[in-house]
Amino acid sequence: MRHLPSISPLQASCARLPGFAFVVAAALPLILLILLAAGLIMGTSQARASTGADAACDGSNLVAELAETKPEALAAARAEAASVPNGRGVLWKIEKTGIEPSWLFGTMHVTDPRVTAVPDPVRSALEVSDTVVIETIDILDPLKAQAALMTRPELTMFTGDGSLTAFLDETEAELVEAELADRGIPLALVSKMKPWMISGMLALPPCELARKAGGAEFLDIKIANDAKRAGKTLLGLESIGEQMSAMADLPMEFHIRGLVETIRLADLMPDIMATMTELYLQGEIALIMPAIMAAGPEASDEDAAGYAEFEQRIVLMRNHVMAERAAPILARGNAFIAVGALHLPGEEGLVSLLRQAGYTVSAAM
Repeated sequence: MRHLPSISPLQASCARLPGFAFVVAAALPLILLILLAAGLIMGTSQARASTGADAACDGSNLVAELAETKPEALAAARAEAASVPNGRGVLWKIEKTGIEPSWLFGTMHVTDPRVTAVPDPVRSALEVSDTVVIETIDILDPLKAQAALMTRPELTMFTGDGSLTAFLDETEAELVEAELADRGIPLALVSKMKPWMISGMLALPPCELARKAGGAEFLDIKIANDAKRAGKTLLGLESIGEQMSAMADLPMEFHIRGLVETIRLADLMPDIMATMTELYLQGEIALIMPAIMAAGPEASDEDAAGYAEFEQRIVLMRNHVMAERAAPILARGNAFIAVGALHLPGEEGLVSLLRQAGYTVSAAM
């Protein structure tokens, strides 16, 4: 942990960037969704990743920093997290009379070896399950996923005469071009790519890009491939097209602002990823967003409205779809369902939705 003065570099940066709350709030589920589609976009980042195969993960845990610099804000963040239903824990046992138990596991879509080292309780649950379910099995075959998306190119690319630069003013265009150039990516190469794709790519720390370029599997793929090797039935709850549609449904203004501010906060993204990872490993899922937000200034009304729309479309609506599609699988019992951990907590999280469907759902880790 860095030893910081009374005003840390993080706080100084945030004070100059009123969009901090917006981009952090949007970045978390965005990063997770981008990583699910990693096989579709990482090819554009090979120039940077291939030159940094040994890139270090040098982010700092913002919770530790807050404990030193803003203890009251950290206490408020912990209180907020404590008020979220089912906000702690990543493994949940699902039970109903007359049906063999199933399991719900919250994942983090990263290649960090601390995350991909599956804990013993999770491994035991996997071993006893006949069916393994992840968000989308399309990610297991990037070529097939790319082919599927080619039938709807408007989800990820500007079609016709449209391009990214048409939505950027001169200053924003210079900012985006400079950041891409620093990563060895010409703007012209990605100018037809939708801004949310670029935002997610730029938000990832070099170490994650380097591991992915080196062939490392992120947690969901590791679980799925282990299940296939064990001869288990493997299913998905969504298609990659549905996931991309969720992002495409949000207003272009939202995506452009997210891209620009992600670049402006590029130096802080390793800290955001480090904080998210360490809180995930501790099972403190509901604390992830409040802790990171506590490190910056208070969110503006515009930030709050933007994130509310994002959360509704990317997290909550998908929670209901996942619960509905999981229903017949759970009815057969002996299933292991692995989805992004941010889909578990809250009144409309999967744990609550499964309880509403008549299951007893209890924390197992």
